[in-house]
Amino acid sequence: MENTIKVLIVDDSAFIRQIIRDILSRDPIFEVVDYARNGKDAIEKVQRHRPDVVTMDVEMPILNGIEALEIIMEKHPAPVVMFSSLTAQGTEATMKALEYGAVDVAKKPSHQDLKDLSELSQEIIQKLKTAAGVKNIQKPQRVQSEKDLKIIRKSLVDISQSPKEKGFLDPRSETPRIVAIGTSTGGPRALQRVIPLIPKNTKASFVIVQHMPPGFTKSLAERLNTLSEITVKEAVQGEVLQPGHGYIAKGGAHLRLKKNSRGQLFLDLGEDPPIAGHRPSVNALFQSLRQENIQDVISVIMTGMGSDGAKGIQELKKATKNHVIAQNEESSVVYGMPKTVVEQGDADEVADLDEITKKVLKHLEVQK
Repeated sequence: MENTIKVLIVDDSAFIRQIIRDILSRDPIFEVVDYARNGKDAIEKVQRHRPDVVTMDVEMPILNGIEALEIIMEKHPAPVVMFSSLTAQGTEATMKALEYGAVDVAKKPSHQDLKDLSELSQEIIQKLKTAAGVKNIQKPQRVQSEKDLKIIRKSLVDISQSPKEKGFLDPRSETPRIVAIGTSTGGPRALQRVIPLIPKNTKASFVIVQHMPPGFTKSLAERLNTLSEITVKEAVQGEVLQPGHGYIAKGGAHLRLKKNSRGQLFLDLGEDPPIAGHRPSVNALFQSLRQENIQDVISVIMTGMGSDGAKGIQELKKATKNHVIAQNEESSVVYGMPKTVVEQGDADEVADLDEITKKVLKHLEVQK
């Protein structure tokens, strides 16, 4: 069959290997070329088969998934989707895997999932199709030292602020400026090159939707919080937005902003149905900003498959004052979401990943 996606399944459990094979058998585009029971086996079979995508377990004997991934990315780069349990140890290891070059993460199927595999199957099939199309395979990411981050933050503040503008809170309002960020495939690594560069005295709130399964967004928030000067946390229902804070949408729940009786913006989490297959949905966030008539929003759309966020940005831009920054193709793992925004004419700026924080901070200057 033409355009077949060759898959290598790596897991020490015969039960899991069979479930993944059964899921992939639902779509004729997939061809399972082989299996590996440990990381050492995986490295050898990646070299032998040159698969289009690899499903990789985290915890395995002889050589675990993280160790194998690091070697694969160095010697035989291939798109890898990590399959992880929802334990604290599993989700933390998954964050490390994404830093090492894994394209995406999926919830590892369990005995409980056998009751209804339809939703999980659709998610896994879509993730593997997306991963197989990734051409920009990224090598392991070096985490910058705190010393380096301080130097970069200071340079960004110097660039973005004049001496009279120390801080970005508009004196006419007690409401912090909103920076709304939407991303998907490749997003966790991209966020680690944007959020940690934000200075702690930034008087804006950063609201982030990252397509991720339930359970993993908490680990992402904790990782970003460790690396950042601002406080980063997983979104909590009803929490009032604070300046100098970043809020990550909870996996499995839409994140919207609403105003309370005092006019303060707060986080509203909803488990209503997925929108165009996504929950959380980037469109849901942007549409809530329009509904609440939030002005001077900075919208950032980053790497990801599909077009989630494009409709919401378009509606927001028509109704309010809204500055849109889209990540460029060269630095995107998957140029889908930002491409749609650019092609519909709603991007005010198109920026390389390493330029996004600087552009956000520059635009956060007090509006005269």
